[in-house]
Amino acid sequence: MDTVAEGPRPDGGSEVADEDWRSVQPALLRMRRLLLACWLAPLVLVAAVLPPLLGAGVWALLAAVPLGLALWGWRALGRNWRSWRYLERDDDLLISRGVLWRQLTVVPYGRMQLVEVTSGPLERKFGLARLQLHTAAAATDATIPGLTPPDAERLRDRLTELGEARSAGL
Repeated sequence: MDTVAEGPRPDGGSEVADEDWRSVQPALLRMRRLLLACWLAPLVLVAAVLPPLLGAGVWALLAAVPLGLALWGWRALGRNWRSWRYLERDDDLLISRGVLWRQLTVVPYGRMQLVEVTSGPLERKFGLARLQLHTAAAATDATIPGLTPPDAERLRDRLTELGEARSAGL
């Protein structure tokens, strides 16, 4: 059965050792930070340059708002990136993510109906792919972003093989 559990991630002292978990690629963090900069840099620039040009120099302090958002977002993206990890076990796949609200998704291999690998233009530019798992329960579809395309394809093939073997035994 598919389950989604909220609470602490499995750490040392649990039945699953920390070194078995796999992290997503650092390129995912670089891509997300680039997107953040592309969205907020123009706001900072406009808020800093436009008021002095219009004779209201003190209003240039408004640039501190998007600049503060950019700095906060930079750090938040780093924390979020570090929270993503997955673990392939004998009977299921665990996906852990989240900083404030931690989520552990358990996907039994026998419940998987479709495993697909997608990669948009920006993800391809950064050498990334996303693995999407569709299960028997629509509410618990799971995603692992930030994989290298060879890793995503290997994982897709392995999960498909295990899913077929487990569902045949039902």
